[in-house]
Amino acid sequence: MATDIGTLEKRYFDACKRLEIPPNKSVVAALFKAKIKKARHEVSSLMVSIDDLKDVDFYPFLDLLTDIDSSEIDVVDFVNSPSCVLNGEYVYPLLHAVNKKLRFVDIHDTSFGKDFLLKLNMVGNFTRMCTLNLDFSASLTSFREDCFSCMPNLRFLSLCETRIANLWTTSAALAKLPSLAELRFQNCVPYSDTKGSHASLGNENNEDICSSFMDFALDMNLPLPSSEVFPHLQSNIRDEAISDDDDYIIQDTGNMNEYSSDDSEVDFSGHPQEFGFMELLPNRPFGWDDLVDMHSEQISFGTQDMQNEDLLSDRSVNFRNVSCILPKKYVSRHASPICYEKHYREYMIASLPNLKVLDNLPIGKVDREKAHGVFTLHFEYLPYNRNYEESVVSVLRNREIGANFPCTHASKKKFSSSYGKSQYFYSRCLSAAKMGSSKWPSLHPLCITGSVFRDERRNFRPRQFEYHPSDSSLMAVGTLDGEVVVINHESEKIVSYIPSLGAMNSVLGICWLKNYPSKLIAGSDNGSLRLYDVQRMAITSGGIYDSRGCVMFDEFDQLTSVNINSTDELFLASGYSKHVALYDISSGRRIQIFADMHREHINVVKFSNHSPYLFATSSFDQDVKMWDLRQRPNQPCYTASSSRGNVMVCFSPDDHYLLVSAVDNEVKQLLAVDGRLHLDFGIASTGSSQNYTRSYYMNGRDYVISGSCDEHVVRVCCAQTGRRLRDVSLEGKGAGTSMFVQSLRGDPFRDFNMSILAAYVRPSSNSEIFKVNLLAPNDHDKTHPYAQQSHSINGMGG
Repeated sequence: MATDIGTLEKRYFDACKRLEIPPNKSVVAALFKAKIKKARHEVSSLMVSIDDLKDVDFYPFLDLLTDIDSSEIDVVDFVNSPSCVLNGEYVYPLLHAVNKKLRFVDIHDTSFGKDFLLKLNMVGNFTRMCTLNLDFSASLTSFREDCFSCMPNLRFLSLCETRIANLWTTSAALAKLPSLAELRFQNCVPYSDTKGSHASLGNENNEDICSSFMDFALDMNLPLPSSEVFPHLQSNIRDEAISDDDDYIIQDTGNMNEYSSDDSEVDFSGHPQEFGFMELLPNRPFGWDDLVDMHSEQISFGTQDMQNEDLLSDRSVNFRNVSCILPKKYVSRHASPICYEKHYREYMIASLPNLKVLDNLPIGKVDREKAHGVFTLHFEYLPYNRNYEESVVSVLRNREIGANFPCTHASKKKFSSSYGKSQYFYSRCLSAAKMGSSKWPSLHPLCITGSVFRDERRNFRPRQFEYHPSDSSLMAVGTLDGEVVVINHESEKIVSYIPSLGAMNSVLGICWLKNYPSKLIAGSDNGSLRLYDVQRMAITSGGIYDSRGCVMFDEFDQLTSVNINSTDELFLASGYSKHVALYDISSGRRIQIFADMHREHINVVKFSNHSPYLFATSSFDQDVKMWDLRQRPNQPCYTASSSRGNVMVCFSPDDHYLLVSAVDNEVKQLLAVDGRLHLDFGIASTGSSQNYTRSYYMNGRDYVISGSCDEHVVRVCCAQTGRRLRDVSLEGKGAGTSMFVQSLRGDPFRDFNMSILAAYVRPSSNSEIFKVNLLAPNDHDKTHPYAQQSHSINGMGG
């Protein structure tokens, strides 16, 4: 037999008496309101305002909730506002104690921390929950893979002004909510409602927003708790007034007929109103909003054509690049960063086929058709244009029996005749299958810590790194202290250590010799250039280094880049100057300085991968130039220009293309033969002139990875179509650990693997190298605290 509410009430009073604390009048009020609803044969809901709870109220209230599943109370609802004083660590145990009867959660307070939502979804069975509001939870940056796995009836989710940004992991997490019908990452409000409120846009007083939330007052005419239990409650309760029309709760999701068809139209007519957090008020039986009539005319959100654009001028995001398309006379309020991603709305609609309302705007049949077209044009669902998920077991089986795959139309045309049964074809299918089952890539911090001599343990500070060209396990790392460390990145053991010997500062350039795999050239920002044979750089018994494996070259002032030609005979150096120096490796001397090759400093110089004579230079004068040593080189073979200063240039592995990266995400692929534009990747700019962008190839020349020093994300794009495959975000736990992309490289031996050098915002913190495997699931138990803010870069280089 179910425990009656009166017994629960007495249990709560007894717990308070035992702990010698006064009962919380809001808890008592909520119990009385639940009792009245039960007497009226209505849904008996226990409505809990976390705002009214203090830490001292936690244990007796938790004791009350322990038996809630076996009680007469039907559902439990939690709400709070930014004025909440309850310790965030106490919130999750309260929700978990309710478990199956938890229905409504409205929490938008940064004090709870980003782990709150993760805990909420990892443990428990919240089968009755239909509404979750986490607006203004600024510490919430991402979803883990196990989020939302226990919320089968969640229909309404609001995440306005959180810090969620990754389209791929977010949509994958939300796809686990089969009943999700309404989703918000921003409030799309009628333009007329924003007039006259320029100063307050995005900065509304949160107390005003939440001031009309739930009324927990008691009616003075209702029966009061017995004076024998707690006499002093008489006066406290009489200060409250209960409301009879407390039907604010969104009803259980029993009937979904109104959302049963993509063609169904919902009547959103009504008077214009502002859609803030007031959509969750007591008189909202089915959702947040009664939208006004939609106009068919569409404009691009954030363009100069938008009326009164200064309403958005206080945002830190460059709105000219926001691709969210909103109906005319609608603007965004309290937008999360994900809303500023290109084609955000279309991506979410295409990824969540059951969604009916996004950001207060209904999704119709035309919207879905358009979203599908945009997704197909700009995004890859899986690598190599695979449009369906295949199991790894099925791929392996088909490979063993030599079966052909049911390819897409585009795939058939390209692969059926020449690659249909090749190992190359099956490796692509296997990669697509693995990525389909691994929505969250594996990110692992590379440990570069060890004893170098005399049991001295060092924690190295990486500044540059390069994979070995022939040994898949080795990586050379140059440090901010001028050292070079060769590490087995698979076992994380140091193979060789080369000290700075007092001659080098931050190592900005590292390049392995191809034909002599134990040798590399390292250059530092003070101009020092040395060739090392890592096998001969041994430590003597007295802790002294044998320098016989070291060759010194003439210095190149303010060096930023070194690169060796394909025959290991020559190498080039560039830096904070307009000149490039050519060195002979065998003789150890500088052959020539090519003066004034550009109008501004040359950040990176790269030899062709196959020709020992051709090389390219990228300069902050906005030009990329191709040169031929056989022409001495007096004039460039050609010049290609960017709209901003060039940070990087590199050849594709087959030398067919040049990949050019200019400041602030201007990434283009040129035909190496004549410099003609082959592909503009169209990555949105941030508006920062200090957002230095670096891009490299991955999987041969199939994909491009690109990251920038003012952003926490690495973008993976198809090198032939420019379509975005994935974004890899560096996300964090806790404040003060923010990092951004300083450098990156694709693993030359493993498909869809890369390493990222991430720099922290705090100068006292070490940069770290993270290994990324897009084909392997993330191990959350080993997740490193990543995060995002801005930082300064020590030097440039590649």
